[in-house]
Amino acid sequence: MRLLTVRHATNYRYARPVSFGQHRLMLRPRDSHDLRLVGAELTLSPPGSVRWMHDVFGNSVALVDFQTPGATLAITSTLKIERFALEGLQFPIAPDAELYPFIYSSSDRVDLGRLLEQHYPDPNGVLARWADSFVTTRPMRTLDLLTNMNAALKPVIVYAERHESGTQSPAETLEKKAGACRDFAMVFIEAARYLGFGARFVSGYLYDPALDRGDATQAVAATHAWAEVYLPGAGWIEYDPTDVLIAGENLIRVAVTRDPSQAIPISGSYIGGSADFLGMTVEVAVTAQG
Repeated sequence: MRLLTVRHATNYRYARPVSFGQHRLMLRPRDSHDLRLVGAELTLSPPGSVRWMHDVFGNSVALVDFQTPGATLAITSTLKIERFALEGLQFPIAPDAELYPFIYSSSDRVDLGRLLEQHYPDPNGVLARWADSFVTTRPMRTLDLLTNMNAALKPVIVYAERHESGTQSPAETLEKKAGACRDFAMVFIEAARYLGFGARFVSGYLYDPALDRGDATQAVAATHAWAEVYLPGAGWIEYDPTDVLIAGENLIRVAVTRDPSQAIPISGSYIGGSADFLGMTVEVAVTAQG
């Protein structure tokens, strides 16, 4: 078990005081057997009224209404989390799913629904050819297929932070050979869906010991994104193609969704002109205790 502190501070600046529309925050994970939320603090300036809800995926969402205008808006989330990793990456896959290809049960197919379907166009078959290259024999071990695919992007795709909103299509990422973590994740997810797996998008944070300075206000980190694949008997297994991790305790899950557009950490609006917005800064720090 690893005890982690996550501090996520977002600050918006405006040329004059503006009024704020409702903001939607996805900053708080749900308790589970592998992630226990020990403490959570949400600080808002100007202050706002907070209403909590669960979205269609069961994620914890805060809806914030601000009553006071301001020339700045500061939203800071501080989490204390116990993260438990799987021992030895032993996945008790159901015998019928140990070899690929396999067929999900009828009930699993109904429940997985659109998580089995591709979401992005692939007109020239770029993603299809990439995914097919990992099916070296039929049948083959399911875990070997997914492990090899998870490790294949980092050597050939350049990691590049993208501050613009949205996600590249997987075909575009493969052709450009560059992308952010959400782009890496979507290549893996869409390839898994193409091959018949149920897969979903995960947003959260990555703990990097090399960046841990022991001070949650000084350490440097960032939000992160990866994938989960559903395997009968084992359930949802985390795959991070950006850092080539599988079910690692350094992955701090906050939200799971069908598509990245549903996992934006902070979204909202203000009442004013476009020239009123001067910019924003985001600071994320993840530190370990002990």
